[in-house]
Order: sequence, then structure tokens, then C-alpha cells
Amino acid sequence: MRTSKRWLAALTTTAIVGVANAAQAEPITIQWWHAMGGETGKSLEKIADGFNEKQDTYQIKPVYKGNYTETMTAAISAFRAQEHPAIVQVFEVGTATMMNAQGAIYPVHQLMEEQGVKFDESDYIPAVASYYTTTEGDMLSMPFNSSSPVLWYNKDAFEKAGLDPNDPPETWGEVKTYSQKIMDSGYECGFSIGWQSWVAIENFSAWHDSPIGTKQNGFGGLGTELVFNNDLVTRHISDLRDWQQQGIFQYGGRRGESLPMFTNGKCAMWLNSSAYYGGIKAQADFDFGQAFLPHYDDVEAAPQNSIIGGATLWVLRGKDSEKYRGVAEFFDYLSQPQVQFTWHRETGYVPITKAAYELAQEKGYYERNPGTDTAIKQLSLNQPTPNSKGLRFGNFVQIRDIINEELEAVWAGEKSPEAALDNAVKRGNELLREFEQQNAS
Repeated sequence: MRTSKRWLAALTTTAIVGVANAAQAEPITIQWWHAMGGETGKSLEKIADGFNEKQDTYQIKPVYKGNYTETMTAAISAFRAQEHPAIVQVFEVGTATMMNAQGAIYPVHQLMEEQGVKFDESDYIPAVASYYTTTEGDMLSMPFNSSSPVLWYNKDAFEKAGLDPNDPPETWGEVKTYSQKIMDSGYECGFSIGWQSWVAIENFSAWHDSPIGTKQNGFGGLGTELVFNNDLVTRHISDLRDWQQQGIFQYGGRRGESLPMFTNGKCAMWLNSSAYYGGIKAQADFDFGQAFLPHYDDVEAAPQNSIIGGATLWVLRGKDSEKYRGVAEFFDYLSQPQVQFTWHRETGYVPITKAAYELAQEKGYYERNPGTDTAIKQLSLNQPTPNSKGLRFGNFVQIRDIINEELEAVWAGEKSPEAALDNAVKRGNELLREFEQQNAS
């Protein structure tokens, strides 16, 4: 009887210890809200899986929350309800909004230092890191998916039109000439543009060293004014309108909706993010290339350098220290050269660290895949000026919507380029004043 009691006690103790160990073995779940769908979303999930497989203390759980605007809006709402993730992906034009979210943001430089994880801001590519740092050089969010718009072109279409497939247009005059030859050979249109505010206003201005706004495009603080309704941008939008009337240019949507116009062979050229590499590779049944953005050759400062798009990972406060240690270790993991090289190779986003870029060069990736370093070369073409470092305007998510509305009125023949740009600047400046009032200290 006594033996049975001892056996039962031992069995009970073993069961309790087993339950405790099982509970202890449960990884700490860290939610990562993001805006990546399709092939890029699959590559993002591979990064999370790689980290989860490498260790068993933490589990990164990616959660798709819609497009960039929807993801940022969802995170802000969730933070107010204290149901937010530890990590949220926010696109570059949301930087000013996130910076001014007092008490909600755990700056990355502070996170890494307090969690004791090695972190050197000089490891990151300057054109990428500078967009997300304070004036003192402290990094606020973790660079993740950074891209630049490039000129995608159909090499098969060039050959059919009698054009050299290895000699894409460099100037806007050449874009017009090449487009006409391509259309004469049977194609429906010469080119289309995606993310039109980012490509045709923001990057166009930086590429020509022209200001988008005062105070170094907002980097100098609040009180900035939009000034992109200048002669240069008006000239460009006027050209696009004229070319649309001739069928050379066709508008296909505010974001990436015009991608099929390129991949199905309707338009031979497309100006949009380098990060569409994965999608184009999967969808296009023709040989394609990447080239620098076109410029006006009578503008002395052009080409200057392009500016980044994409997003970074922001850390939200309100979680326990153990969870933040996992976030810090995950950030260290995704910055590793091999992880970044794989991400760069699969998606077309630029590698965020110098070491990852050097690894891609060492492996001969750019020799085997000519043009895949176009975005990096554009970003690094010249030392950024106050006009080409980037932009940091409050409420710019909404301002982009205004720019889209006004440009669509031009494409629909409802407004002149001058009237549309003037109205976009006027409405945008009103939103800048609202932002200042909301964030007045």
C-alpha cells in the first residue's frame, strides 16, 4: 500500500513537472502586422519562418492587414484599444505621423540598446537609414523593404520595334520617341506609371533636384509648405497629359494596378517600384529589363538621385520586456547579410545593409541578373541634397490621396495640369496646418 502511494505521488509529481515544462516551452508570440501580399508576402513569411526555426524562445507571427494605409490605420486604432501588435510595418510617408505619436513608439536605437542586442546604425545603407533617423542620427524604425522606382521595359517589344533591347531610353524625349516606334510595331501603348504621386511628383522632383516642399521637404520640422506646383512639374504633367491623348501614355491606377498592362504586353514600359521584380518575373512571358528613371536633359541638375519608397518596422510600446527582447533579436536576424540577400533577390527590394549588398556582389548576382542593382545605383548616384534626401510631411498619406484625385482630373480632361497642381498644393498645405495644430507642443 505504502509502495502504491509513493508510486502515485511520484507519478503526480512527474505530471506536474511535465505540465510546467510544457508551459515553459511555449514560445513567446510576437505579432507583426504587415501590408505585403502576393509573392512578396510569401517572401516575408519565409523570413519569419527562418527566425522561428532558428530558435524556440520566440515566435514571430506575421498578420496581413491590407494595404499600407489600412495597416497603419489598423495599428493606430488597435493601440488606442490596447490590442496592438509589437511590430507594425508602416510605409515611408507615414514616418512623420509615427514620429509624432508621443508615447506610442519605442525607437529602434533605444530598443536595441536596452535589450542588449548589437546594433550599429552605420551598417545600413545611408540612403535608406537617413530617411528614418532623427536629426541626431538615431534610428527610429527598422529599415525593411526599401525600393526605388525604376523604368521597367519589355526587351522583346524593343526588338520588334527595331530598338536596341540593351539601350533603354534615358530622357523623356527618348521615351516619347521609343514609345511611338513601339506603337507603330503593334503595341497598344508606350508606357504606364504606378504609384503616380511617388513616381511622377516625388521622385521626379528629387531626380531633378527640385523641391517638393520648403524646410528640406519637411525634414527641417513643422511649418513646411508644399511647392511642387512649379514650372518643372507642371511641364511634366502637361507632357503626360498630351501623351495620354496620343495613346503613348495610359493611366492604370493609383498603386500597382497597372502592372498587368506591362506584364500582359499591352504597354512596353512601366515606371514603378523595383520591388515588383518578383511579380514581373512570375507573370511576364517576355525578356525584361530595368533602367534608370528618365530625365529632362535640359535640366542641369538631373539626374540627381532617387528617393526610397517601401516601409520600415515600427515597434509599439505596451508590451513586456521579454517580448521586446524577442523583437530585438528578430531585427538582428532580418539584418543578417544572407537573409537580406535572399529578400533582395526574391523581391527586388534593396538590401538594407552594406554587408548584404557586398554579399550580392560577391556571389555574382548582378552579373547573372543585369539591372537588378538599378535601384541601389539610383539611390546612390549622387550625394543627396535637401531636395533629394526624401520627404517628411505630416498627413502625407491623405495628401497623396489629394494628389491622386487632382491628377486623375487631369487624365479625365476635367482640369488643366496647372489648376490641378495648384489645387493639390493648396489642399495639401491645409492638411499640413491641421497636422501642426494636432501636434503642437
